[in-house]
Amino acid sequence: MPACPALFIGASASHQGKTTVTAALARHHARRGLKVCVFKIGPDFLDPMILERASGAPVYSLHLWMVGLDACRAMLARAAQDADLILIEGVMGLFDGTPSSADLAAAFGVPVLAVIGAHGMAQTFGAIAFGLANYRADLKFHGVLANRVASARHAQMLSEAIPAGLNYCGHIFNADDIALPERHLGLTQAEEIAGLDARLDRAADAIATTTLAALPAPVHFEEANIPALPRALDGLHIAIARDAAFSFIYPANVDWLIASGAEVSTFSPLADEPAPDDADALYLPGGYPELHARTLAVNAQTRASIERHVSRGRPIVAECGGMLYLLDSLTDIDGTRHAMLGLLPGDAKMQRKLSRLAMQAVDTSHGLLTGHTFHYSTLNTPMQPVLTASHATTHAAGEAFYRHGSISATYMHAYWPSNPSAAAALFRGESL
Repeated sequence: MPACPALFIGASASHQGKTTVTAALARHHARRGLKVCVFKIGPDFLDPMILERASGAPVYSLHLWMVGLDACRAMLARAAQDADLILIEGVMGLFDGTPSSADLAAAFGVPVLAVIGAHGMAQTFGAIAFGLANYRADLKFHGVLANRVASARHAQMLSEAIPAGLNYCGHIFNADDIALPERHLGLTQAEEIAGLDARLDRAADAIATTTLAALPAPVHFEEANIPALPRALDGLHIAIARDAAFSFIYPANVDWLIASGAEVSTFSPLADEPAPDDADALYLPGGYPELHARTLAVNAQTRASIERHVSRGRPIVAECGGMLYLLDSLTDIDGTRHAMLGLLPGDAKMQRKLSRLAMQAVDTSHGLLTGHTFHYSTLNTPMQPVLTASHATTHAAGEAFYRHGSISATYMHAYWPSNPSAAAALFRGESL
């Protein structure tokens, strides 16, 4: 049973600084020459971009429902054999959601570091820390870190508020040159943050002043036997749109494509690069097409290459932002309408209010394909769904799956390893 120092970074709520602290820990230990493997709980694309920059290695998702217990176990065991440190960043508050971050930490026995944004509080900090540490008896608790601390006196008050027996790991002062900038879907993408490495280094310097500068205790991870994937995509060339407009891609999905036998390449619609003429299928992932709609609308080489691909009847798998790119038009948040590729009938419009956020699954002829949805746009289309996803816990109707010629499109971001047969059918242009 492989063992590796490991720590789970949770929080009292969202926006407490979990990603900043996780990235700081990763950068601190990576600067020491250690191999750091970072995981992120749940369906997230933005935080992993930051964490990958901090650690120097791809960041994979863990989730007991979307990814599955056995697949999570296998990934952690593999990491424990190779890494010097495993860090797992939670999602939302520690006990929020079904399953929660705490559920996964407890399932694998990883001690929890609780990050609490201490701005606007003093002794109440101790009460919140005590509650997080004692809410569940099956949860191993490493300690608590105070984030966004105003002053040395404030830090002293917080440390004095910690009940006896609870480990206070230290504090990070409130600093604009450490905090990570956000936008409507979460953190700003790593490649768009000016001076990100300097920001991460400053965060690592702050962590170096806490007790977290030392490695946590080793955790033993049980190995799992995962069957080898069938090479269902042998001989297929699959091209992925990948740039600042189309970047919401699970590393596990790309790994699955390669393990299934596909040759994988990338092209950039933002740079007006044509999709490869010999591609058997295209994958247009989600991202921020709304922020680049003006550029995407006029980039003729990419447009022509995707039109050629469709005219030959070759499959396209389009998720969320990728689907918006194929529509007749996309209206941005300022009300400006931009002509898109016109390969799917319909129009999308951005709004300031969140349209949908949920873990979802679609019941295919191959079984359940899991994933999630998170978008600020609405879609008006004459297309009729061929399938409709359902909410993971309430089972309420979720996102539509559309099929238009050789194009499969949906708002749902699918986690392909959850059902390799269904995913392979998409890229072979077969019905689900």
